[in-house]
Amino acid sequence: MRIIVHTGKGGTGKTSISAATALRCAEMGYRTVVVSTDTAHSLADALDIKLGPEPVQVADNLWGQEIDAHYTLDRYWGQVQDYLVRLLTQRGADHIIAEEVTLLPGLEEGAHLLWINHYLNLNQFDVMVVDAAPTAETLRLLSLPDATRWWIEKIINLLTGRTAKVLRPLARTVGAELPDEEAATAVRELFDTLDKVRDLLSDPETASIRLVINAERMVIKETQRTYTYMNLYGFPVDAVICNRLIPAEVEDPYFAAWKAMQAENMTLIEEAFSPLPLLKAPMFNLEIGGLEMLQRLAETLYGDSDPARQMFAGLTHRIEPDGNGGYRLLVALPFADRDDMDLYRSADEITLRVGPYRRNIVLPYALWQLEIKDATFKDNTLNIHFIPA
Repeated sequence: MRIIVHTGKGGTGKTSISAATALRCAEMGYRTVVVSTDTAHSLADALDIKLGPEPVQVADNLWGQEIDAHYTLDRYWGQVQDYLVRLLTQRGADHIIAEEVTLLPGLEEGAHLLWINHYLNLNQFDVMVVDAAPTAETLRLLSLPDATRWWIEKIINLLTGRTAKVLRPLARTVGAELPDEEAATAVRELFDTLDKVRDLLSDPETASIRLVINAERMVIKETQRTYTYMNLYGFPVDAVICNRLIPAEVEDPYFAAWKAMQAENMTLIEEAFSPLPLLKAPMFNLEIGGLEMLQRLAETLYGDSDPARQMFAGLTHRIEPDGNGGYRLLVALPFADRDDMDLYRSADEITLRVGPYRRNIVLPYALWQLEIKDATFKDNTLNIHFIPA
């Protein structure tokens, strides 16, 4: 099964892009399901058909689904949360507050992605298109540090193994309770499923992450941060889709300044995301909704090409720890000349110039307070070494 995930800032048109992509895949003969993981669903509006928590057939080879958040959370986290809520309320916490604080960061949005494993096991579809929630937390859930998993597993094993026989009576004397084996099993199954989904989304032969963006400076900056974290986590971004560009045939003076700003920001987009393929979609004269308008959008984006294909291989940059509290930023620059490079750095970004071309990389927070020790260029890769100040 091929997996295509569209993510980016809210309001960029991810849902329309996802629906149009799924429709084009279905028209090319792929059995396709398009899934909305956003808690504020709008996929049904884009497809102009009523959807629910189970797949609904929309057209030949095409199914749509708006995943129910409560069902997903209950399925993957319910038993664990019930135990944690009981534990907190026993200590005097308000029940509603206890329910809120017992959710892992990003779980409410990201747990929807666990359905990827469900559909893979079901082996019913050729392509799964995911309209992801407008937040990097969606994928950050899949990158819980191994240390976190190690501690949770150790604690669970401690509290459910032989030691539990000794601890359980002691816990009751202080008005507490230890998790039962079912809660422990639920935690293990959650992490096992997270591992499977993370492996799937990290495999470029199986999955593609595509960033949906508008030609607006604020949107570009936020999408750059998302892109940096995708590279940091090893998720393969293979394209950027710039949506709602004012067409050249619009010559009304009212839009002149807006068109000029978009043209300027398109240069910034190329600098920020090169060499990723850049797909463009115009602002249409009608609202995108229904299969006919989605077909127009798909035609503009893909022409006769296959949306399910891998559009770009590899990571344009990656960040690795050096083992001494520092990091190395590795940037692939094939065919570049060492003598034709310049490097500029501000607190939260790096700007590279190679000949007449520029590349802008937003840095993750962990690198903001570090200083550059050196930068070397070898085997077509720029290696920038960050160390504590």
